[in-house]
Amino acid sequence: MTLDVRKRFALGVDYGTGSVRALVVSTDDGEELASHVWAYPTGVGGVVTDPDDPNLARQNPSDYVTGFFESVGNAVRKAKQYKGFETDRVVGIGVDSTGSTPLPVDQQGLPLSFQERFQRDPAAMAWLWKDHTAFAEADEITDAVRRHELPYLDNCGGRYSSEWFWAKLLRCSRAHPSVFHAAYSWVELADFVPAFITGTTDPSTMSRGICAAGHKAMYDERWGGLPSEGFLRSLGDGLAELRGRYAPAASQNDKPVGGLTAEVAERVGLPEGLPVATGAFDAHHGAVGAGCRAGTLVKIIGTSTCDCAVAPSDADVTDVTGLCGIVKGSIVPGMWGIEAGQSAVGDLFRWFVEHFAGGNPEREEDPHETLTAEAEHAPAGTSGLLALDWNNGNRTVLADPLLTGLLLGQTLHTTPAEVYRALIEATAFGARTIIERFESIGVPVNEVVNCGGIAEQNSLLMQIYADVCGRPMKTSASPQTCALGAAVFAAVVGGAHPDVPTAQASMCRVKPRVFEPDPKNQAVYAELFQLYTDLHDAFGGVRETAPLGHVMKRLLEIRRRERGVA
Repeated sequence: MTLDVRKRFALGVDYGTGSVRALVVSTDDGEELASHVWAYPTGVGGVVTDPDDPNLARQNPSDYVTGFFESVGNAVRKAKQYKGFETDRVVGIGVDSTGSTPLPVDQQGLPLSFQERFQRDPAAMAWLWKDHTAFAEADEITDAVRRHELPYLDNCGGRYSSEWFWAKLLRCSRAHPSVFHAAYSWVELADFVPAFITGTTDPSTMSRGICAAGHKAMYDERWGGLPSEGFLRSLGDGLAELRGRYAPAASQNDKPVGGLTAEVAERVGLPEGLPVATGAFDAHHGAVGAGCRAGTLVKIIGTSTCDCAVAPSDADVTDVTGLCGIVKGSIVPGMWGIEAGQSAVGDLFRWFVEHFAGGNPEREEDPHETLTAEAEHAPAGTSGLLALDWNNGNRTVLADPLLTGLLLGQTLHTTPAEVYRALIEATAFGARTIIERFESIGVPVNEVVNCGGIAEQNSLLMQIYADVCGRPMKTSASPQTCALGAAVFAAVVGGAHPDVPTAQASMCRVKPRVFEPDPKNQAVYAELFQLYTDLHDAFGGVRETAPLGHVMKRLLEIRRRERGVA
């Protein structure tokens, strides 16, 4: 294929939970030339786990480094097959990652696990976003902030999470003191990769992105950046010292970290000095790649979801209970970035299939496809089932990682497909709960753009989401929306576009198919959502004395009516 010789290109590198992918895309029209995905080899599906501790999830930092060379190098080689693509027309690189995924590093900013004595120690590896070993420490941080009446939780819904930066560091200091004291500093994966490929790994001056700092490390210029030394010292020995080994000012994502080093450039076949953008979390870059703007909510649907929206910089949206993060500049520079999410979506469906629906990876048929096809014949309300989607806790709006799931209404005639549909509906109800919280603070949600494999492949789920949420459901045109978002920032730091909205207009698209709400299903789901809310508030502790005696009877009434039974 021959390309327009005037085109310029950007690279987006997306570090996910199980793999890293690199995308070469045109900055002029968003044409995606080439990509390459490299799966992390360490652990199970790239994750180091512990059978004695289901809360533990770590990753090998060497996989991150190798993954960059493999994914980027191969993507560039594939792009060279197009006549007209030249590496000197690549304007920049952008990077995103899971988060909060901090890793302990030495004084040179290199991972402790690179040292022989720590190579096999999970505590010296990266603490993956879904590591929940620090649940007690997260509660302790929350209690300390509230007790001292400090503002540090104003940006994260009033409650700190076990998934986040300081909780994980505090946990390491207590459970693994030898690792904690050997570490000179801790850095987020989203900050480490840009620093590594630009040779700017000194922890004290390393560029720290506002996305990770603001959403997970309680950073805000209003209180001088990170929490005070006195507060951190009150939590535990060693945390206060780490504050001084963290860059004094966090950067927005449209700022360059530096240029590609000669060594890295040679290995991946790109020019030395190529600008590299400040790193951010995958979901936030995914929101940008999906065209996030005022009035548009972006749902990144994978093992979990991350829901992202933006609001004008003068909007009064801070200090909102139940939202994971509200940080200026974390998604689109100059606007409030607002984050929420659900802890189990794809993971919830996989759990059911593998444990209860005969899911066998060696079988030719995909059990998800089979159950989805069967579930289409069980219309809204006909199963009599209602579920809570908390099998991995609740991220938003209750922010309680210890909550558990619930399935109500099953009989001896309930089928696996009916349960599968009820779980899809439960995640849709959770999504609507988040939307209502957004709108309660004056952030409108006029449409939802979804991205991720589930959104692309499961039309039943998309229709249910439209019916439950009462809004059009669109799907990002790119199968690699997070990497595309990273490429948008690469295009800005490389000078191809003056700002993010302009780059989005040229590079980001949605698919032509739009899932519109069905009025009949909307009415049924409105009834079911009220029952879901009753369960949500009762079992979530919102209203501990909430009556539930009506829920099962009401489910039976809805089931009889929708089945046409007198």
